[in-house]
Amino acid sequence: MTKKNQHIIPLGNGWAVKAEGNSKFTIITETKKDALIVGREIAKNSKTELIIHGKDGKVLKMDSYVG
Repeated sequence: MTKKNQHIIPLGNGWAVKAEGNSKFTIITETKKDALIVGREIAKNSKTELIIHGKDGKVLKMDSYVG
């Protein structure tokens, strides 16, 4: 099974965590902070990257939990 990087993305008035390549969101939250908590935990457990996007959709930061 391929490990998928996790993305924190803006979604309407909230934020979402979405695994790279998936069509469905893992979770939708009201705040970016809440999405970061969930996304970071998933990335740590799966030893992948956490890619954090801004309101404009551009990548702001990448955190690596690989190896």
